[in-house]
Amino acid sequence: MKIKLLLAILAVSLVTVSCFSVDKPPVLSGEKEETIDLHDLSYDIPKNVTINGEDYLQSQLPIGKFGGEFVTSTIGEGPKTFNLWTAKDNTSTEICSLMFDSLLTTDVNTGEVIPNMAKTISVSPDKKTYTITLRKGLKWSDGKEITADDVVFTWKDIIFAGYGNISVRDSVTIDGQLPKVEKIDKYTVQFSTVKPFAPFLRFLSENIAPKHILKPVVAKGKRAFDAYWGTNSKPSDFVTSGPFKLQEYVPAQRVVLKRNENYHFINKEGKKLPYLDKYVIQIVGDLNNELLKFESGELDVISVRGSDAARFKMNERKGGYTLYNLGASTGTMFFTLNLNNRKNEKGQYYVNPVKEKWFRDKNFRQAIDYAIDRESEVANILNGVGQPLFTPEALGSIFLNENVAKGHPRDLKIAEELLKKSGFYKDNNGILHDKEGNVVSFDLLTNAGNTEREAIGVMIKSDLADLGMKINFKPIEFNSLIGKISGTFDWDSMIMGFTGSTLEPHGGKNVWYSNGPLHIFNQRNEDEFGKDLFDFERKIDEIYDKGAAELEFEKRKIYYDKYQEILADECPMIYLYSPLRLIAVRNRVGNVYPTILGGMVHNTSELYIK
Repeated sequence: MKIKLLLAILAVSLVTVSCFSVDKPPVLSGEKEETIDLHDLSYDIPKNVTINGEDYLQSQLPIGKFGGEFVTSTIGEGPKTFNLWTAKDNTSTEICSLMFDSLLTTDVNTGEVIPNMAKTISVSPDKKTYTITLRKGLKWSDGKEITADDVVFTWKDIIFAGYGNISVRDSVTIDGQLPKVEKIDKYTVQFSTVKPFAPFLRFLSENIAPKHILKPVVAKGKRAFDAYWGTNSKPSDFVTSGPFKLQEYVPAQRVVLKRNENYHFINKEGKKLPYLDKYVIQIVGDLNNELLKFESGELDVISVRGSDAARFKMNERKGGYTLYNLGASTGTMFFTLNLNNRKNEKGQYYVNPVKEKWFRDKNFRQAIDYAIDRESEVANILNGVGQPLFTPEALGSIFLNENVAKGHPRDLKIAEELLKKSGFYKDNNGILHDKEGNVVSFDLLTNAGNTEREAIGVMIKSDLADLGMKINFKPIEFNSLIGKISGTFDWDSMIMGFTGSTLEPHGGKNVWYSNGPLHIFNQRNEDEFGKDLFDFERKIDEIYDKGAAELEFEKRKIYYDKYQEILADECPMIYLYSPLRLIAVRNRVGNVYPTILGGMVHNTSELYIK
């Protein structure tokens, strides 16, 4: 069944948005309709306090109990690195973000950019200069003071120098120029941009690196930096600024983080947080294993699939947990084809030229778009707890193009007419051929162990069989899949999901800009930037440049509406559905305030075991 969109967000300014308004809860389909309660998610953000000349963030939540451990989980093989600035996978990034803090953060109630390690933020009247003052008394886990030198080092010597993951560097490059960063005094840093740049303040939320540890590593070059703080590093080697630091890593089993006693967070009694002694991430093989571990009491939190929503709601009381409905997910699920027409260093095509010709045909891509049965995916995979998706913007986004989001129903007649325009035909056995007589057959990949994506793959294989296409569906290990995206480029099609933002579309530049590191449907090595561009890729590049330079929301939205229209027509990535975000949390955990912007772990320092 269709679900009414839950998350509506009002007007946005340069760096702030208004509060969310939440509609009535949806009902689950089934013999007996069950509602998922919308709990009060209002979270009291911490306040600034100064004690003996040192600046702290003070929790405004009820006083908790010190000690104990909180146990969560991750799907797949576990982290690929503990170096946050080289991390490209979500698992590594989430774990590292618990160890390294950021200058700024997001108010999970309003979406406004607010200070974190910073004490104050000011933006010049011409919107080109950003002055940030650090809190006094910030310390690394080894006791060294955190100062402006660490901030300048992070941005100038790591991000701007192109070390590690270059997504942030690319996202803040304006007209080919990087911003400038300079130290004003021990606690003050100033950033300047060549012109007003609407997304910039939000990108200043990047985590800060310890200069006294990483400067010698950077001096050895990018290869040494990429290898530093790998998964075989000794826990004692880590120097962190976040609420936790590494205690133990057992490959394919668990990551254990322990309390950082130098964290700049205190409770109302002035005692240093976090409350938890340990934060444990169990590495589980697949979603079903994760579910069993939660039901057996081994996990304190789990993201609930739509297919399991009714079951979780029914067992909520006796299971000793609370089911939270956070509204429309900020993530997007999609199917994409590899449009790459280039060769590797050995002179071999990344994609078989016969297949590449199909994939680069817009009629072929549009036919697949019309053949995919999104309504059935929502009904069968999400159990009705979600709705079809036709745009890269999340359904709760303030930049959502409502017309594009309406989409279209499945229509095999339109799909077959589109294929016929490009010379495709079916033989007497219903097998699809191209105009040269080649049978239309290609591989479809996704990450093994993610049963939801595996279910999508089975359904898409069946949907495209109705057009006469033969799809070889092959779930593979997640790190192997990432290797194909970011290294070998040798794949035909895949099912993937990206996290999104309801507040800032420019975060998608690394996906949609033609030289973006996640521009997976037509990926380029650095020496190939600007080559072999489709006309629509040039248009998207231009839209992202102009949209970021425009400060007024209504004018920005015109650009981002247009990019959604172009992508809906060109279909380089075909979006599938958007689930509701449901989270179940054990009642033994205190100070639980999950929100759609912050998820479950935005206030880990304040969580405690009752």
